[in-house]
Parts: sequence; C-alpha cells; structure tokens
Amino acid sequence: MSHTIDLTLDGLTCGHCVKRVKESLEQRPDVETADVTLDHAEVTGSASADQLIDTIKQAGYGAALSHPKANPLAESANPSEALTAATPELPAAQELDDSQQLLINGMSCASCVSHVQNALQAVPGVTQARVNLAERTALVMGSASAADLVQAVEKAGYGAEAIEDDQERRERQQETALATMKRFRWQAIVALLVGIPVMGWGMLGDNMMVTDANRSLWLMIGLITLAVMVFAGGHFYSSAWKSLKNRTATMDTLVALGTGVAWLYSMSVNLWPQWFPMEARHLYYEASAMIIGLINLGHMLEARARQRSSKALEKLLDLTPPSARVVTEEGEKTLPLAEVQPGMTLRLTTGDRVPVDGEITQGEAWFDEAMLTGEPIPQQKGDGESIHAGTVVQDGSVLFRASAVGSHTTLSRIIRMVRQAQSSKPEIGQMADRISAVFVPAVVAIALFSAAIWYFFGPAPQIVYTLVIATTVLIIACPCALGLATPMSIISGVGRAAEFGVLVRDADALQRASTLDTLVFDKTGTLTEGKPQAVAVKTVADMNETDALRLAAALEQGSSHPLARAILDKAGNGALPQVNGFRTLRGLGVSGEVDGQTLLLGNQALLNEQQIDTQALDDELTAQASRGATPVLLAVDGKAAALFAVRDPLREDSVAALQRLHREGYRLVMLTGDNPTTAHAIAKEAGIDDVIAGVLPDGKAEAIKTLQRQGRQVAMVGDGINDAPALAQADVGIAMGGGSDVAIETAAITLMRHSLAGVADALAISKATLRNMKQNLLGAFIYNSLGIPIAAGILWPITGTLLNPVVAGAAMALSSITVVSNANRLLRFKPKN
Repeated sequence: MSHTIDLTLDGLTCGHCVKRVKESLEQRPDVETADVTLDHAEVTGSASADQLIDTIKQAGYGAALSHPKANPLAESANPSEALTAATPELPAAQELDDSQQLLINGMSCASCVSHVQNALQAVPGVTQARVNLAERTALVMGSASAADLVQAVEKAGYGAEAIEDDQERRERQQETALATMKRFRWQAIVALLVGIPVMGWGMLGDNMMVTDANRSLWLMIGLITLAVMVFAGGHFYSSAWKSLKNRTATMDTLVALGTGVAWLYSMSVNLWPQWFPMEARHLYYEASAMIIGLINLGHMLEARARQRSSKALEKLLDLTPPSARVVTEEGEKTLPLAEVQPGMTLRLTTGDRVPVDGEITQGEAWFDEAMLTGEPIPQQKGDGESIHAGTVVQDGSVLFRASAVGSHTTLSRIIRMVRQAQSSKPEIGQMADRISAVFVPAVVAIALFSAAIWYFFGPAPQIVYTLVIATTVLIIACPCALGLATPMSIISGVGRAAEFGVLVRDADALQRASTLDTLVFDKTGTLTEGKPQAVAVKTVADMNETDALRLAAALEQGSSHPLARAILDKAGNGALPQVNGFRTLRGLGVSGEVDGQTLLLGNQALLNEQQIDTQALDDELTAQASRGATPVLLAVDGKAAALFAVRDPLREDSVAALQRLHREGYRLVMLTGDNPTTAHAIAKEAGIDDVIAGVLPDGKAEAIKTLQRQGRQVAMVGDGINDAPALAQADVGIAMGGGSDVAIETAAITLMRHSLAGVADALAISKATLRNMKQNLLGAFIYNSLGIPIAAGILWPITGTLLNPVVAGAAMALSSITVVSNANRLLRFKPKN
C-alpha cells in the first residue's frame, strides 16, 4: 500500500547532491516518486522510513523522519507572497551553520588524508567530512561536537584544533605555516650541513668504506648523523610510530624505514666490521642525512608555494575593514567591527570600504564592487538600495542601516562557500585518494620484493645491493605529489574563479563543467534585463488606451511578476479601482472583477480557453511577436479589448557573451515559457541555436532531461524560482547572482555579477582547473611509475649502477614542488574574451 513519508535531509550542498539522493530513492522498486530539495524529501511508495533513511545514508548523506510542512503556496491568497514564503535564506550561511572546521597537524601525504577522513566519518553525528591536504584542514558536516572530532583525529595519530571564526582560522593558519616553514628550514639546514660535507669527503677523499684506520672517525660521524635524524628528522619517526600503532602507513613511514635501515646497516658495519665481507663494508650515513635534509627542504618550499595558492581567498578576507563609523544621537563614533549590530546607522565617505551589509538611507555614491562581483565598472547607488561588505566607496557620501553583520554578510558567505568548495573533491580526486589509501603498503611490499630478488639473485655483495634497493624504492615512492595534485589545483582554481565573481559550490562541479557541450538559458532575467517595458498598446471596440491601462493595472497591482510591473509602470501612478474575485490562472494569466466588469488578462491561450474571439488583434499579435515582444491580452466581459506589447530588452553584453560561447564550441538553447514567435525573435537577435518555448515551470526540468537523453552534457543558466528544478536536473546548474535564493541554492555555480560573460569565465576556469588537475595527476603517476622501477634496479643491465638514495630523496622533494608550482599557474589564468 502506497504512503507518503517526509524526511529531513542533512549533508546536501548543491543540485548534484539533490540529484544523487533522488536517483538513489527512485531506483528502489518500492518507491514511486521522490521529491527532493537540499533539506527535505517527500517520498511516495511502499518503502518504510527506515529503509528510505538507510538508502540515503548509503548515498553518503544523512536523513531523519520529519513532520510534513504546510505548503505556503496553497495557503496564500497572493501568489507572489506565497513564492516569497517558500523561498529559504541564502544557503551558504544556512548549510554551513552545521559544519565545523578543523586545523589538522601531522598530515604528510594522501594516505594521511584517508586516515583522518575515515576517523572523522566514524564519529557519531558526522554526515560528511572533507579533508584538504594542501591546507591541512578538515570541513566536517553534522551534529558531532568539536571535542569528539578532535579526539577522533588524535586517536588516529594526528593533531587537530577546532576553529570557529574565519579570521581566527586565518591567523592560526598563518602562524602555523610560518612556524612550519621556519622549522623545516632549520631542519633542512642542519641535515644538509652534515650530509653535504660527508658526501663530498666520501666522493673525493674517502670511498666510505670502514677500515681499521678510519673506524673511529666514521663512528663519530654515525653518532652525529643519529643526532641529525633525531633533531632534524624526528617528526618522520614519531609520525611513523603513531601510524604503526594505528596499523596504518604514510609517507613518513617510508622515509623512516628508508633512512632508518640505511643508518642501522651503516652503524652495524661500523661496530662489527668483522661480520661483513670487505666489499660489503660500505657506509650510508650521508644518505640518511641528505634524504632528511632534502625532504625537509622540499616541505619548506612546498609550504611557501601553498601560501601563494590561497592568495585569492586571502584577498577576500582582507576586504573587511577592522572598524566602522556609527552614527548615534550623541554623534559619530568609531567602533570595532565585532561591536556593530544590525539596525545601527553607519556613515561612509569617499575611499571607505563598506564594513557590513546594509541599505542606504540617505545620500548617493558610486561603489566599486569589482572584488566582490568581478564587475570593473562602479555602480551608482542611492536611497533604498543595498550595499555589501567589502565594496569601496569610489565617490560620494551616504548613511546606511546595517542589515547583516559578521558571518551573515554576503562577503562572509562567499568566503565560506569558496572554502567549502576548496575542501571538496571531484571524482578524479577521489580516485587519487583511493589509490593513495593502498599505495604505501604496496610500496613497502614492492621494496621488500625487490630487495629479496637482489639478495638472492644479485651480484656480490648482495647485502649492499639489497640495502640500496630497499632504501631507494621506499624514498622515491613517497606519494606526496599524488596527494597534492588535486587539492592544490582546486584551491587555486576556485580561488581564481572567486576573483572573477564566480562562486563554485563543489569541486565536482568544476569537473562536470569542463565536459559540457550544451548551454540552456532561461530568457527573462538571464538573457534579458529582467525589466520588461510596455512598448505599445493596441485597443479595439470602444476601449481607449487610458481605460485599458487602468483596468489592466488594477488587476496587476498585487503581482510582482515582471510583465505586471511593466504594465503598472506604463499606467503611471494614478489611483486604481478595487479588484474583486482575483484569481491567478497558472501559466495563463489572471482574472477578476473591476467596477462590475469581468476581466481576463494574460496570453492568447487564456482567451482561447474562454472561447473569446481575438481576430481583431491577430495582425498586431503577429507583428509584435515578430519583434520579440510578448503580447498580453485584455478581455472585458468576454470580449477582446486591448493588447499590450511588453518587451524585455537583451542585456547589453548578452550578444557578445553568447558569441564568445559559440566560438568555444557550445550549442546554445533558449528555454522559456514565452510564446514560440516571441522566443524565436529574441533568439535570432541573441544568436541562439535552438528554442524550446511555451514551457511551464514544471516542464523545464523535463526539457533538460530530453536533452540529456540525446547524449548531451547540459548546463542550465537561470535566475528564477521556476528555474530551480531545471538547475537541479542539469549536469551543472549556473545561477545568476541577482536571482532568487532558491535558484542560487540549487545551482552548483553562482555568478556574482549579473552578466553572461560570467558563464564564459566560469566554463573557461573549470576547463583550466581540470586540465591542471590532469597535468598534476599525470605527472605524479609518471613520476611513481618510472621512479619505482628505476629505484628497483631495472636499468642495472644497461648502466651497471643503481640509483643513489640521495638522488631519490631529491627527486621526491622536487615532485611535490613541481605539482604545487604548476597549480599556482592557475592564479595567473585569464579567460579569453
């Protein structure tokens, strides 16, 4: 027997998450339909609540039984009020309120990421954990306490610190990064000061073989090397020991094994040379010191490069001033930003940076919003208009009322969205993590297997060759580059996108966006200005233009629909009569009674449905539609009375942006509820390839599905509440930043400036980021694929020599630096116009 179950969802962050949960539920044979949003699911079928919750958890998200919510659309008499009631707050603040940020200490490679992530996800109440090796952070969603999360990380053998405030996080990260660089620098210097002279002396003045004459000297060098290993490389050994206790293995395990085995062998030869044949009395103290020195040096350079990769986000953090000028009854006073509260009145003058979000109450000024939206042209704003924290007053002076402060400002939400995206992983990165999880144990096995082959089948002295092979394989195979390949590209790419006013919710969206071939655009407010104007009025019978506008405006006075606003603006500010029996006819128009007359106002389908003859307006209908105007028809007492031609002009940059997308090879489609004639006229002017017109809101998602069934990779670009289902259905949803909160919540990418040039920028950056990821991963795989066989002695038959462990250490450090440096190239990426 079918029933409907309401579930509260947790851990969903974008339209892709919604799509994944919906598909998981609908794949069940006992589920008939599943309506899913970011925080709620309504499922019809015979499945029990526990079965549905289990299915959602298997998909990687959280769920709990909830009580059905009242539908505001059904309860409100005014449809525009109903839509407002159904609109949630901007999601960035909402969805991240249940998240916690941790700074992680002790991670050195991709294997560490897997261990920390598994430890966090095992904590009760955690719905999702994202660990970022490049930033040494973890973003954890769910209800678990900070203390439980820190304890879980420490139990896994790492350090953790809970951070609540972005500014605090930034300060702690900077302190930690600076201290880490200093530590790696002196450790590298100490190790290399010992390793380089010993290596030089061995190569030029001694053959590093123990004899009775130099045995005491080498013993002293061995003890000095041990001191270097303790003071300059102690972190490798302590980390390896913690990993061993937790039955795991990391990069530090490989370094500790390689350098430890080399030192122990050398000390054994030094103390008991009689146990070894003459040709096997070779010492490797310099290898242990040099490897520790080179790896520390690599870590120092890598940390310095990682700091540069977060430069874009740090620029955003620097946009907020430390204080604000508050206007009180006693006069103006400067307050620290933390003391500013919503409702306070603040003053801004030329050159000031806006400290909090607010609404101008007095004055007029030009605002530079480039760092927030990517729009280089200053915007003029006056009474009643909104301003945002981080923007700059270029010229003018205003008073404004604070509306959002602290973590609730638009800038803070942007920073949190960017940080969330930087902590996420695309599918290609998850693949690298899965490989890294088994990589270190596999390397240890390869090292032992290679050493065994050389011990039993290699030339004499077998023990020496066995040692060199094992040490070199362990050192060169460290998966540092593999672990950094994806997160470094994501941090740089998402940060660079933010500089262009493109907010990426999830790194997976970058990967999907790079494979798109079809772009679908909503018309109103996306391709067009979203501010329609009544450009012509045609009346018939005894109706004059003034009366027609008066009656139409009376019907539309309670509506916020763009077409309604156009008619109201055309009618002017005169008094309007009262409307009785007002009704909204979905997808058709509105009806009501005014002064005893029955009125219908809407599209031609509405009048046809009521069997009203429109023949007298047919010529004007065709003419206006061919010009790209939308005809709105008025009928009075069952007779056609007037036609209003409403035209929404294209945005200034729409044609240029669409031409740019055409040059990039995308197929462009317009998806609109407008009539086909008008839609084709606009499409021809804009340069659109295909038109899907006359589509009701619930049909937009089905239109996207149809394109996907044709094998197309589809992005939907929209800004309205009615675009939300299509944005969720598309492979990538792109919301215009000035659009509704529902659209922004559903989309994977949000454009902070209301310009289609942002679409082209977003797609260009996504391609560049994925290309950079692939370069990094390919480089890391090639390095390990070639490095391990070479270290195992595959070139011995050709060269007659083995790879020196010191060279292996240098190569390993260089691989990480190369990956980080390549990712930093994204910080200079500029999309082509």
